[in-house]
Amino acid sequence: MSLSVFLHPSKLHNRIAGVYLALLLGVQALSYWFIQDSIDGNARAAIQTELDTGEKVLLHLIDQNANSLEQATRVLAADYGFRSAVASGDRETVNSALLNHSERIRADLALFTDPDFVLQASTTGQADRFLAAVKRQADQALAGTSQARQIEIIGGEPFQIVAVPVRAPALIGWVGMGFRVDETKLQDIRALSGLEVALLRPRPAADPDIALATFERAQWPALQQAWQASASRATPLQRAVELDGDEYSARSVVLNAAPGQAAVTAVLMRSVDQALAPYERLQLTLLILTGLGVIVFAVGGLYTAQRITTPLRSLTASARRLEQGDYGDAVHARYAGEIGELAQSFETMRQAIQTRESQISRLAYEDALTALPNRVQFRLHLQAALQHARDTRPHGGGTCAVLMLDMDRFKHVNDVLGHRFGDRLLQAVAERLRTQVLSHPRAELARLSGDEFAVLLPNTEADDAIPVAQRILRAFETPLTLDEHTVDLSAGIGVAIAPEHGDDPDLLLSRAEIAMYVAKRQQAGVVVYHPGLDSTSEESLTLLSELRQAVDTHQLRVFLQPKIDLRTGQAIGAEALVRWAHPTRGMVPPMRFIPFAEQSGFIRVITLWVIEQVAQLGAQLEAQGLALKLAVNLSTRDLMDPELPHKIAQLIERHRLTPERLVLEITESAIMDDPQRALQTLERLHALGVKLSIDDFGTGYSSLAYLKRLPVDELKIDQSFVKHMESDLDDAKIVRSTIDLAHNLGLSVVAEGVETAKAWKLLAGLDCDEIQGYFVAKPMPADTLAEWLTQWHPPDTDGEVLATDFSAMLN
Repeated sequence: MSLSVFLHPSKLHNRIAGVYLALLLGVQALSYWFIQDSIDGNARAAIQTELDTGEKVLLHLIDQNANSLEQATRVLAADYGFRSAVASGDRETVNSALLNHSERIRADLALFTDPDFVLQASTTGQADRFLAAVKRQADQALAGTSQARQIEIIGGEPFQIVAVPVRAPALIGWVGMGFRVDETKLQDIRALSGLEVALLRPRPAADPDIALATFERAQWPALQQAWQASASRATPLQRAVELDGDEYSARSVVLNAAPGQAAVTAVLMRSVDQALAPYERLQLTLLILTGLGVIVFAVGGLYTAQRITTPLRSLTASARRLEQGDYGDAVHARYAGEIGELAQSFETMRQAIQTRESQISRLAYEDALTALPNRVQFRLHLQAALQHARDTRPHGGGTCAVLMLDMDRFKHVNDVLGHRFGDRLLQAVAERLRTQVLSHPRAELARLSGDEFAVLLPNTEADDAIPVAQRILRAFETPLTLDEHTVDLSAGIGVAIAPEHGDDPDLLLSRAEIAMYVAKRQQAGVVVYHPGLDSTSEESLTLLSELRQAVDTHQLRVFLQPKIDLRTGQAIGAEALVRWAHPTRGMVPPMRFIPFAEQSGFIRVITLWVIEQVAQLGAQLEAQGLALKLAVNLSTRDLMDPELPHKIAQLIERHRLTPERLVLEITESAIMDDPQRALQTLERLHALGVKLSIDDFGTGYSSLAYLKRLPVDELKIDQSFVKHMESDLDDAKIVRSTIDLAHNLGLSVVAEGVETAKAWKLLAGLDCDEIQGYFVAKPMPADTLAEWLTQWHPPDTDGEVLATDFSAMLN
């Protein structure tokens, strides 16, 4: 097995391993997500803690620096010499002391004002903004709200302002010192807190800009832009800032300013990426461990799944063998647990299928009564023999003979002594045939149906087949004895030779059957087929091929012959008759195609087509308020079809026809060919609600015993008795007896072949129920029936005079 096939996703072991691998990955991904979320949350919480600490450090440093600066400034304010100089008004001494002291304490700006804040001395030439800042600081000190953290922008730079009063002992002035806040101080804060620091100076009518920052100066514009962009999505004191692709968590600290003055803001920033960096190594370690775990789990899972699915593949191979019809190899249950139980179930199933398969094969190809091959098996053997004959023809062989025989008088024996005796008789006939036939090399005997048998003689000419047939006939010269009954049987045998009489199994069987029927009809014993026995065979085959197309191409037509109720004179139904409108032959008479359609079995297709047309027409007439009974003839082949009732039920339901509107006419001969089977079919048809009629009554050989058992509703008197009844008293008596018999059995009577008004009047006097014939109407196209019904008027037969004998019969 290739690696691509082994790893194909459709394989069960891959699906098992895949499911658990997916679960593992899902759990690991969920765990990783939780860890990532926890790390992110913890890191951000730690950043907030750092920002809190950084804010405290920043404020503490500013406060500490402010206290130091204030103490240093107070030294100058308390200096005696400085106060003396101030008191004496010696400005030069004040300037000198102010300058020296500012240099000593490293103050960048220094000034002295009188109590009214009039500048007396200053170390800078432009001290207006500085003086204003000192005055604000002094005012706050006098008000008791001095802000040690006051940082103001002077000359565009941030300064920490200190204002100290000079007293001697009364207030004689103020000393103000300004200390520039430079990058060194911010770096000190950064070193102590680990945070980036920036000072934002306010601007009139504009956003603050950066005065100082621990970042590189080249980054200040980007920091300025990022800070302004974050203003819309942050709290006033807490922001998230994106700088050069790095995320910073920032906090603004407002450094107190005097009332009415814009405050300087210190911004403390901590890189989130740097805070998360230590955890990223941990995450990488987790990912590596997860990857190793997945690999180990995948290998282990595939191995385990392979161990599980190996016995399943073995069972799959066994199932494929069963699918292909190989039931010989046993399924071994070599595994424990559920798979072992499954294997045992497969083995039990294999044995059961093998048993049923042999039974089905026997039923499909073997006659259950005689254990001989049936028609299907015989046809297969005949086909193989014909193929062998074709293959050996170039080498001097290539012949094959078929003998078909039918027992004489068997049906009579079956009717008199019963079917059980008939079955045993057939078994005895089969045994006698075995004795006579199977002695011939490679001969095969089969029972085709009923009392019909066939013999296959491979590589046999007609001269060799005839002696075999004659030996069979001589074998039946000795009567058969069963249950103290001696039965004298004979047979008619037809012989067909391949390739002379055909090279197709069905054609060869058909011609052997033709010869057999000739042998029975002429009491000739053995007849070899020749074209003269079936002079119309080629035409029949051509017509049969064309007839199959006629149904599909709508060449068939339904004609209807009305039926009249003699009591009311009104039309109550019609008989459906099929006509073939051939595109080149014209109207083909029914007697030209119906007989061979019955012989070939195609009559079933025609019958169902007619019934469907009638059902559709009947439903249409019902919709028009014309509740007519429409009759359709059934042939022997139709009656022997076990599926016929089901097919008719489907047609009735499809066209929503009232079942009582459909009448099925069956001839006596069709019923008597196989009374028991016919009775079963008729009972199923009767259960559908359709009406059943015995057609051509009086011309067959039915007995009253069968007639009273049939679930029929009416009798149709054959036209041979009706046509001449007004002139033949015997025919009239037969008709009257039939009518009385039918009425006594609770059946209605239909007389067909009515061609004169006298016949109408006579049948009405004999209490016949319905009539049909040319006197009423000839068969007409189905689509003209409705118009005919509107024009029909019963004839006036009062003026018809019957002969005395006939009149007396009516009284």
